[in-house]
Amino acid sequence: MNAVSEMPDQHTSRLHNRQTVLIGVRFRRKGESWFKSRITDMSLGGFRLLSFVKLGIGMDVWVMFPGFEGRKATVVWVANHEAGCEFETPLHPAIFDHIVRMSDPRARG
Repeated sequence: MNAVSEMPDQHTSRLHNRQTVLIGVRFRRKGESWFKSRITDMSLGGFRLLSFVKLGIGMDVWVMFPGFEGRKATVVWVANHEAGCEFETPLHPAIFDHIVRMSDPRARG
């Protein structure tokens, strides 16, 4: 399965700093059932999802972090089996810090 990279230019500035993580999450596309996936980096404004589910730019999705309700996001880029998603509403810094602390410590170096 070959996917055309639709990732934005690497020099595009970000609104929020990214944190490397490894988090098992539940994820779903609109109108579908939840399935397991992983997030490999995140910020207050979004995340990088590792998934084998077909996603397209502009698609609405939901992600559920352990201990939290589902949170709506929009796919902003896709490349092979990864997708960058932007939260509908940025995470509160305290929630972000908690999620990062709960992630796999090997991912943070």
